[in-house]
Amino acid sequence: MMVKRNALGRGLGALIDDAEKIHNAGINEIDLSKIEANPFQPRSNFDEESLQELAASIKELGLIQPITLRKVGEDKYQIIAGERRFRASQLAGLTSIPAYVRKAKDDGMLEMALVENIQREDLDSIEIALSYQRLIDELEYTQEELSSRVGKKRSTIANYLRLLKLPAVIQKGLIEKLISMGHARAIINIEDDDTQIMIYEQIIKHGFSVRKVEEIVRDLSTGDKTGAEKDKKLRLPKELVSVKKQLDQIFNTRINLSVNEKGKGKITIPFKSEKDLERIVKIIENQK
Repeated sequence: MMVKRNALGRGLGALIDDAEKIHNAGINEIDLSKIEANPFQPRSNFDEESLQELAASIKELGLIQPITLRKVGEDKYQIIAGERRFRASQLAGLTSIPAYVRKAKDDGMLEMALVENIQREDLDSIEIALSYQRLIDELEYTQEELSSRVGKKRSTIANYLRLLKLPAVIQKGLIEKLISMGHARAIINIEDDDTQIMIYEQIIKHGFSVRKVEEIVRDLSTGDKTGAEKDKKLRLPKELVSVKKQLDQIFNTRINLSVNEKGKGKITIPFKSEKDLERIVKIIENQK
């Protein structure tokens, strides 16, 4: 019987190299001036309001949970885990902070910082994707090896990495929580960047749900098929095949034309951007 994997992945302790080298002489009180941030920290944005709230709590109750440091020189320490608590302690006016001091190799720093953040406070999806990519690039992990190291399914890691292929404006929208990862995963199924951005802008403008975006993407994907494939699927009468070809020429795009057994049907005109939509509207207006 397989042992069920911890849903939060492997803990920090499992990622620190060589347990025999771990130095932990209890909790140490370390001057804030002697501590520097972790250069491998995947989180690039810290919510100011959240930090202020934590700082207020630290002022009132003190820092309950020590941060984790490694010694990098004479009276110099680097954060392994707990940069948010470190920053809030600075805001709270503390001059020192309780900490565990350990030894760890640089190769383990990025892993530990990532897992610590996933377990304690969610990164945004782009930060997670960038962190996974750095582990692959800098430590030369395969997705399978990375899956084992961070305790996540390979498919989950692959879905995050795909987000990095989206246009920068959409990645920014994910970071700012203007759209969800569900929206982004639907958009990425469209190959054309301009169309992806057009859908993204429509989500922002109209507040489309993930399901609605998935429907839009399905419709557009169907429209991307060749005319012959589409006509065969819909079994269009010969006279309508000719009409469809005429419409394709008029609008300079692949028109979706469907008809049922009773003769009822619909015409769908796909567009790649708002500018392309304006072009189509002008064509319709000129046909009046």
